[in-house]
Amino acid sequence: MATEYGSERREHFLPAALRAPLEGRTWREFGYLLLSLPISIVFFTFAVAGVSLGAGLLITFLGIPVLAAGLAGCRGLGAMERARARGLLGLEVGNPEPIRARKGGLMSWVGAVLKSGASWRHLLYALLHFPWAIFAFVVSVTFWVNAWALLTYPLWHWTFPRYLDQPGISLYGDSDGNQLYIDTPFEIGSTAAVGLVLVLVTPWVIRALVSFDRVMVTGLLGPSTLATRVVELESDRGVVVDTAAADLRRIERDLHDGAQARLVALAMDLGLAKEKLAEDPDAAARMVDEAHGEVKVALQELRDLARGIHPAVLTDRGLDAALSAVASRCTVPVTVEVDLPSRPAPAIEGIAYFTVSELLQNVSKHAQASRATVDVWRSQDRLMLQVTDNGRGGADLSAGSGLAGLAERLDAVDGILALDSPAGGPTTVTAELPWRG
Repeated sequence: MATEYGSERREHFLPAALRAPLEGRTWREFGYLLLSLPISIVFFTFAVAGVSLGAGLLITFLGIPVLAAGLAGCRGLGAMERARARGLLGLEVGNPEPIRARKGGLMSWVGAVLKSGASWRHLLYALLHFPWAIFAFVVSVTFWVNAWALLTYPLWHWTFPRYLDQPGISLYGDSDGNQLYIDTPFEIGSTAAVGLVLVLVTPWVIRALVSFDRVMVTGLLGPSTLATRVVELESDRGVVVDTAAADLRRIERDLHDGAQARLVALAMDLGLAKEKLAEDPDAAARMVDEAHGEVKVALQELRDLARGIHPAVLTDRGLDAALSAVASRCTVPVTVEVDLPSRPAPAIEGIAYFTVSELLQNVSKHAQASRATVDVWRSQDRLMLQVTDNGRGGADLSAGSGLAGLAERLDAVDGILALDSPAGGPTTVTAELPWRG
């Protein structure tokens, strides 16, 4: 995975086009293109020599380990290129999938190197980057040198008549002695103006050239798409496992501290009532009446617990009815709008329900709002949820908050959580889930 980083945004008085020639980014990118040529020469020479030697020795047993060593060397040079891109371009590129030998020993390692797609991508980078580095070096140096030379021409024009015995830069000359020089004040000023234009254009030319280097480094020296996806799925699986374990602990705690405790107390009360039934029927009747009330409370707690696991109304009637039931229990008035052509996959439907439920709980507890709205609709193959309130705002997705945990749960199923909550409100939370219907 590749990301870019940079300095914090600052307010500038000059537009970007005028700042670009003097910005550190431009000089770093120009330095990157200058270094690319000598480094690519070494990289290309090593790759061609290693592969050619290995291929030439394939008729003997030595060819295979020599070829593997050449590919391993390309991977090492690729690591240097990633570090160079990180330092000069601010491009963070993850390391490719490592070489995993199934068994110990040299031949197992050789086989792993040859089977690794990353090794061959590094070789391809060495072969393709060399001609590109030559082109980028020539173009960037030509623009850079000529732009600054023309811009500063009024400062060094005096060197021509003093040391070269000519009045200025020669634009034209023939065998008949006809010469055209840039030597009048107007011509010198016009040259500087052209140089200024080139100075302003050169940074963007350099950035265009560097953008291709970014693509090559990311695509050929970074992890493959499949490897990146595997890492994401492993991370998502960990989130799902942690979430399931937390839910199980919550259910166990609710049962132990709520319904189970009430049922134990109920059993004890009924036992005492049974003992008093013959001696004091009135006291026994009062105890049975109290036990009846405890039964109702325990049943309500069990219903709430069951609703927290998976509400029956969601299974029977879908998101519209289930979200309306959640909205009716919210402490502020909630308007629910559900526009779905059909029902999504049950798992996605359940995640959508609990997402809205948790967001409405946040509205009740923290938002200090007087009203809220819930909108649910389908956009192509995505299920969209949006919860808006007119509360005090200031919510964030920083680590440790409930919204951060909710974002992790959505990410585990390729979902997205977006938050817009300026201080003073309103707050809008938009969730996006795959449809999978």
